[in-house]
Amino acid sequence: MVDPTLIQEHQEVIGSDGHHVGRVDHVLGDQIELAKLDLAAGFKHHMIPVSWVDYVDDDKVRLTLTADEAKSRWTEKH
Repeated sequence: MVDPTLIQEHQEVIGSDGHHVGRVDHVLGDQIELAKLDLAAGFKHHMIPVSWVDYVDDDKVRLTLTADEAKSRWTEKH
């Protein structure tokens, strides 16, 4: 699993297919909260587990799932 301290605010989160999933708002334990001010997020906070992260490079967080898979499995923050 990727070290959560490598994941920084405002990094772009992309699926394994290279498509945009969202932007990091912040990391809460083993969960990444995505920024709600993002068209891909439908202007709602969503949570994805750090375990979905394949690797972090420069300003991108790359997932092991495609963007569509991630969006179908993310959870909405209440």
